[in-house]
Amino acid sequence: MITRKYSFFHLGVVICLIGTLLVPAEAAKKKAPSSSRGRAPVQTNSRDPYLGAIVVDVATGKILFEDNADTAGYPASMVKLMDLLILIEKIEKGSLKLDDKITANAEVSKVGGSQVYLKEHEIFSVDDLLYGMIVQSGNDAATALAIHVAGSKEGFVQLMNARATELGMKSTKFSSVHGLPPAQGQQPDVTTARDMALLCRELIKHPDIFRYTSARERIFRQDPLFVMRTHNHLLETLPGCDGLKTGYYTVAGFSISVTAIRNDRRVIAVVLGSNDRKVRDAKAQELITSAFMNLPPLPPPKPVVTNIVQAVTNAQVNTTSEKTGRNKKTRIAVYIGLSLVGIAVVIRLFRLAVITRH
Repeated sequence: MITRKYSFFHLGVVICLIGTLLVPAEAAKKKAPSSSRGRAPVQTNSRDPYLGAIVVDVATGKILFEDNADTAGYPASMVKLMDLLILIEKIEKGSLKLDDKITANAEVSKVGGSQVYLKEHEIFSVDDLLYGMIVQSGNDAATALAIHVAGSKEGFVQLMNARATELGMKSTKFSSVHGLPPAQGQQPDVTTARDMALLCRELIKHPDIFRYTSARERIFRQDPLFVMRTHNHLLETLPGCDGLKTGYYTVAGFSISVTAIRNDRRVIAVVLGSNDRKVRDAKAQELITSAFMNLPPLPPPKPVVTNIVQAVTNAQVNTTSEKTGRNKKTRIAVYIGLSLVGIAVVIRLFRLAVITRH
C-alpha cells in the first residue's frame, strides 16, 4: 500500500512538472505574431486608444482633428468600402445591375471569417450580396462580387489599387478583396486614417450606398432563416449616424470609418487600430460629437446665375445698346446740322465781302 501511494505521489509530481514546462510554451504562443492555419505571420499593429485618427468636414474638406493620421495600419474589413465604391460606380454607369444574378463557386464557398455562408452553386442578386458584404461584412459575399466583376480576386484587387491611386490614397496598398489576414506568401492590406477618410469622402458622393451602410439588420435567407446584423453599433447610439464600416482581426485591432449628418452638415471620422472595440466606438463617437459642436460656419454661397437673372441682364444689355444707338444717331445729326450752318455762314460772309468790294 505504501509503495502504491508513493507511486501515485511521484506520478503527480511528474505531471505537475510537465504542466509547469508547458504553460510558458502556451503563453509564448499567445504572444507570438498571428499565424493561424494557412496564414502568413503578421506583427501586431494596434494601440491604446488607437493607432491613428482623423475627422473631416465633408462640405469643405477641412480637417477638424487628426492624430497620427498618417501612421500605417491594417484596415481589415474596411477594405470592403473600396469594393463598394467600385461596385456602385459600375452600377451607376450601367455595366452592373442590382438584379444581376451571381452564382457562388467552390472558391467563394471556402472563404473564412465573417460570412453569409454561401454554398457552391447558390445564386443571389448583386443587391443581396451588397447587403451581405456591408451589413454582415461577409467575406464570401465580397469575393463573389469581385469574381463576377473582374473574373478573379486578383483582377479586382488591381481595380482597387488603381482607384486608390486616383483618389490620392498614397499610403494604401490593397492585397485582398475582403480584408482577412494574409495567406502564406501574401501581404496584408495597408492604409492610414487619412487615406480612409479620402475614400469615405468619395464614397458618400453616391447616396445609394447609404441603403447598405445604414441598415442595422436584414434577412439574407428564408430557409433556413438567416438574419444579418450590423457590426457598426454607432448606428444605434450616435445621432445622425448612417454609416460606414467596421474592421477587425486580432493583430489589426479594431477600426471604424463612421459618418453622421446633422442640420445638413456631414462629418467623417476614422479610428484605425484600437486595442479595444468599446474604446474604438467611444473615441469615434467622441470625435464626431466634438466635430459637430465646433463646426466652422460655411462660407457664403457664390451668386447663381438663373434664367431670370440672365434674361434681365440681356434686357439691360439690349436697352443700353438701343440707347447707345439712338445717342450715336443724334450726335451725327447734330454734327451734320452744325456743318450746314457753318457752310451757310461762310457763304454769307463771302457775299458780303463781294458787295463791300464793289
